[in-house]
Amino acid sequence: MQPHVKKIPLRKCVGCGQMLPKRELVRVVLTPEGDIALDATGKRNGRGAYLCSKAACLTLARKRKALERSLKTSIPAPLYDHLAAQLQEAGG
Repeated sequence: MQPHVKKIPLRKCVGCGQMLPKRELVRVVLTPEGDIALDATGKRNGRGAYLCSKAACLTLARKRKALERSLKTSIPAPLYDHLAAQLQEAGG
């Protein structure tokens, strides 16, 4: 009998398109109130999209408008700058 192996959930980075374990990615969430923020816990209410913790992935997602498609809303330029600053503080 084989030991039970816990399944690791995978998510796709909207920037680079790489499938990675959920815990290695940063979740960007659109809350029901309409705010867009980084979700460190991964459990906030709202529509989410995942990014690698690299600044290059955020830049690529911005260029391709992948984050806007995933969250189904438009994102103003200052908010991208704010997300980049938050991502850098979080260790990316």
